[in-house]
Amino acid sequence: MKQEVGIIREKDFRFTLDETAGALGDFGTLLPIVIGVSVATDMDLSRMLFFFAIAYIGTGLYYKMPMPVEPMKVIGVIAIAEGLSSAEIAGAGIGMGLILFLVGITGMMVFIKRVIPLPLVRGIQLGLAMTLSWQAFKMIWQDPLMGMVSILIVLAYAKSTRLDISALVVFVLGIGVGVWRFGVPELALIRIPSFILPDAANLMSGFVKGTLPQIPLTMGNAVLATSLLISDLLDRQVKEKHLLYSMSAMCIFSVPFGGFPMCHGAGGLAAQYRFGARTGGSNIISGLILLFVAVFFATPELELIIPFGALGALLFYSGLSLFRTSQKTGDMVFTWITGMAAFVFGMTWAFLGMFIFGLIKSRRKG
Repeated sequence: MKQEVGIIREKDFRFTLDETAGALGDFGTLLPIVIGVSVATDMDLSRMLFFFAIAYIGTGLYYKMPMPVEPMKVIGVIAIAEGLSSAEIAGAGIGMGLILFLVGITGMMVFIKRVIPLPLVRGIQLGLAMTLSWQAFKMIWQDPLMGMVSILIVLAYAKSTRLDISALVVFVLGIGVGVWRFGVPELALIRIPSFILPDAANLMSGFVKGTLPQIPLTMGNAVLATSLLISDLLDRQVKEKHLLYSMSAMCIFSVPFGGFPMCHGAGGLAAQYRFGARTGGSNIISGLILLFVAVFFATPELELIIPFGALGALLFYSGLSLFRTSQKTGDMVFTWITGMAAFVFGMTWAFLGMFIFGLIKSRRKG
């Protein structure tokens, strides 16, 4: 039976081994981007992780189910590739927060949902699955031994009838290997976040470079695809406007204090579910882990502790789960063309191009 968010259900929060494994499964999507941003820009790793922790705990308490909290991927990729300043990243995040709020409060999502066909949403899921898998292979290539061991662990659990805690095993093993390679990170307390409002130039630069290309992916993957996947996996319904408001809040209330623009995402949800998350407890576990790390151990050395091979294995199986979901489409050709275009040309261009093509196709049929 499908239920709305907000209705109190029995066992909305469990703090078990499988919920813990599911909580760690989402880190395969989060950590590579956040760590990459901290290396390539002047963003502070401890502050980014701190606000991700708060967002995880808040969404877990509100939704009472697994709810992914991810860095906005387009902004993250652009920030790493072009070395955006923290002010420009803040401008991009504030822009996204305001747009998401406006779309939610005006009810525009009803219109957007009506004009965006399901095969297009499935195609965006497919393109994201391909992108995640390719990124996973690149990470494993940098650390092949750890990557292959991690994949074998996940495969062993996938073929087993026992509880799948492969994400937990891989994560703990990865940390152990990282500590063996580089030593225990030094204790370093987080610096108190301070409010910084970007000037007009950085707001505009961040909006053009980050916000505009992020919008289509957020609407397609973080809103429509995530809402659809919640229904597919958890047999529950979350209204699109709830996702819009929570993402808007995560951006507006964290970015000016040093947080990175955050969103939900089908890939993260697939990872959480794949590794055992079923309740809001998994989000709270994720938040507490990140909060502890952010407050006490978010030093530059932390970037070396978790091997990319371990993260790559988790990321690959997130992509595989998302691929399976993407095949639930009424137009396989349209979905595959969209997915391939998204993988080759990027989510934004694939979304816009196939959306226009779909409109023309529907008009001709009409």
